[in-house]
Amino acid sequence: MITSVLVANRGEIACRVFRTCRESGIRTVAVYSDADENALHTRVADTAVRLPGTASADTYLRGDLIVKAAIAAGADAVHPGYGFLSENADFARAVTDAGLTWIGPPPEAIEAMASKTRAKALMGIAPLDRDAVTEADLPVLVKAAAGGGGRGMRVVRHLADLDAELTAARAEAASAFGDGEVFVEPYVENGRHVEVQILADTHGTVWALGTRDCSLQRRHQKVIEEAPAPGLTEGLAEELHALAVRAARAVDYTGAGTVEFLVAGGRAHFLEMNTRLQVEHPVTEAVFGVDLVALQLRVAEGHALDPEPPRARGHAVEARLYAEDPAQGWAPQTGRLHRLAVPDGIRLDTGYTDGDDIGVHYDPMLAKAVAYAPTRAEAVRRLAGALERAAIHGPVTNRDLLVRSLRHEEFTSARMDTGFYDRHLAALTEPAPDPLAPLAAALADASTRAGRFGGWRNLPSQAQVKRYAVDGEEHEVRYHHTRAGLAADGVRVVHADAARVILETDGVRRTYDIARYADRIHVNTTALTALPRFPDPTAQHAPGSLLAPMPGTVVRIAEGLTEGTPVQAGQPLLWLEAMKMEHKITAPTTGTLTALHAEPGSQVEVGALLAVVDGHAD
Repeated sequence: MITSVLVANRGEIACRVFRTCRESGIRTVAVYSDADENALHTRVADTAVRLPGTASADTYLRGDLIVKAAIAAGADAVHPGYGFLSENADFARAVTDAGLTWIGPPPEAIEAMASKTRAKALMGIAPLDRDAVTEADLPVLVKAAAGGGGRGMRVVRHLADLDAELTAARAEAASAFGDGEVFVEPYVENGRHVEVQILADTHGTVWALGTRDCSLQRRHQKVIEEAPAPGLTEGLAEELHALAVRAARAVDYTGAGTVEFLVAGGRAHFLEMNTRLQVEHPVTEAVFGVDLVALQLRVAEGHALDPEPPRARGHAVEARLYAEDPAQGWAPQTGRLHRLAVPDGIRLDTGYTDGDDIGVHYDPMLAKAVAYAPTRAEAVRRLAGALERAAIHGPVTNRDLLVRSLRHEEFTSARMDTGFYDRHLAALTEPAPDPLAPLAAALADASTRAGRFGGWRNLPSQAQVKRYAVDGEEHEVRYHHTRAGLAADGVRVVHADAARVILETDGVRRTYDIARYADRIHVNTTALTALPRFPDPTAQHAPGSLLAPMPGTVVRIAEGLTEGTPVQAGQPLLWLEAMKMEHKITAPTTGTLTALHAEPGSQVEVGALLAVVDGHAD
């Protein structure tokens, strides 16, 4: 019987596994890198063991150190979570060779399915020969053979780009998974990403726990998932279940796993089998009323599953909340997460708590919010409403994008596919701040003692002026201190204090909750930055300056790029790696590269000057 579990992972999934372990009376052990010394998963575990080395994600790829940590902490089992070493057969063997229980499939099953090329061969599918790809084969998908999460994946629409994208994919895959193998396959345009959750025991029983739709993706990484997948015919759903069970039986699978497909034109195209727990497993748990981690533990202990799985009931939808700016190429964001709270009735799986710092070393996912209801329409509406009312104070997130996506007619009518954001991202990220949010922020500040003192005048004619930046635009607001209190033109100030402002316009009252952190103010769901009264003239950069949109590492410079090189607008100049993803930095204008400050391997902070392109140079 398992008594103590080490989770060979970090963040949200480590916290998720620990929760079930605590409920089951099992002791928990966390491992952590230097960057994660104070992370939530280290604080909620009974025991935490430091993994020596740098603060990078590579720390969690040291299987030898993790096994030593398990033994030192007295753990008798290891749960791999997802990502990192979760689909590494050598790590699974190392765990069992050390006399520990491996909470996952047999190493042989991992080897058969962890490589997407071998998995496809097992299912009778061959990848494209890179040297034989022609214009007629386009578009194609370059894909990492190991790992997942969209890393090492590139869509190629022009044959001339293939070699460069292969090189970039290999580099990204090697960095993320320690394996640079990639392959090429046909790219199915506008298909739906549908998957089947499986669970198998050591007694020959294999469950197919329904379907999930994960079509809303950015950079081939899932954003919104739901169960069951809507709109499938009964025959297609049964075919998907049968294919998933067939894949599991083909490798004598045990434990939890997921078989993924692209569905287009009523046909299912096998993608891969993930030999681990998926990020989106909570929607299946909600619909089937099970705890998949608890079932993983039971299977690892040798218990048999019931002959038939439980019946599915209702519908569940999950949204991944990321610290990123979708309007700026999904650029990851860093900084202090001051507050993260969702309304009651919503499941929130997270590896962060109020006051934690979001760094540059790991995936920018903050949390997963899950809503369950008897019908799909109710679940979608419940999740959208909860996210809209959530308190998320800190770096820029994709919250507004999630709310708008859930309410988009294409999603509510279940007509979405993997090209959803290709078609709708611009409209979904169009700024729409509350026009009264800056005034509410100013009145909240003015209601404090310091604000009242700053507003003193012996002549009543002079209005107070404050300036704020919202979504990159400057807003100026004016208000007055009067004998009756604070006042503003065209708006009745019903109430104002540092935490709440109530305004009335045309007989309609609106309440604004205010939270201030230095010069950053959150007014309901609108984030503002207070601007100084007199801007600093030295803070300006020359036109054409290319600034780092995030902290990260310069991984490479475009070939042949030197000062004096002519460039075209949109031409890739260099690549930054942040949060285990590569980000392409392009020329802001057509002109001449007059300065290049970035060097491969150098660390840069957000706002650092990388290069200058002079659009007027000869």
